Amino acid sequence: MTPDSIESLFTRDSGAFVFARWGRPIAPIVFGVEEPTLRVVKGAFEAVAALAGHSLAETDPELGSNCMVFFFRDWAELSEVPDLDRLIPDLGPLVARLTAAKANQYRVFRFDDSGAIQAAFVFLRMDPALAAQPAEELALSQVVQVMLLWSERAFAAQSPLAIAGQKVILRPEIAGVIRAAYDPVLPAAARDPSHALRLFARLEAAP
Repeated sequence: MTPDSIESLFTRDSGAFVFARWGRPIAPIVFGVEEPTLRVVKGAFEAVAALAGHSLAETDPELGSNCMVFFFRDWAELSEVPDLDRLIPDLGPLVARLTAAKANQYRVFRFDDSGAIQAAFVFLRMDPALAAQPAEELALSQVVQVMLLWSERAFAAQSPLAIAGQKVILRPEIAGVIRAAYDPVLPAAARDPSHALRLFARLEAAP
C-alpha cells in the first residue's frame, strides 16, 4: 500500500476525502437467515472486530441494535419492515431506485456529532450472484465494508478478500488498513487527505 492507494480507499466519487470508523461498540443484528448463517455472520463480526481491536456489544444504549443486516429476495420487502422508514429517510424512493438499478446490495450509514459511524444498515437482495457465494465469503465481505466508511469504488476493481489455500481470508493490506484505522491515537473521523499518511505510517510501523 502507498499513501495514494490508501487515500483512494476513502475518496468519494465527489472527490472529497471522507474517513470514518465506528465511535462506539457495534451491536449487530441479522434478519432473514436461518441459525447456521446467523452464526457465520456473527463470527465474521467477531473476527473483524478483533482484528480492529474494536468492541462488540449485545445492545446499543440509544438504538438497541446499531448495525442491522437484512437478507431478502426482493427490494419491495423492505417497505414491509415495521418502522424501517423511520430509520431510513425516503425509504420508498430508495427502494424504487434500487429496484430499477437491479442492485443486489446497499449500505446506509449514520454518524454522530464527531463524524464517527453511529449506525449502519446493510441490505442484501439474494439474487443468483449473491446466493452463489459461500456464506463465509459473503459475511466477511459485508462486515469489512461496514467497519469503515470506504469510498463507493474502494472494492469495485478488487474484492477485499483473497484465497489462501482453500480458505477465504481478508487481503493482508486491507486488514492492515483496518487495524491502523482503529489506532486509538487517531481520530474517529477525518476529512483531510493527510489522514492517509497517518494510516500509511502505522502500516509501515506494523511488525
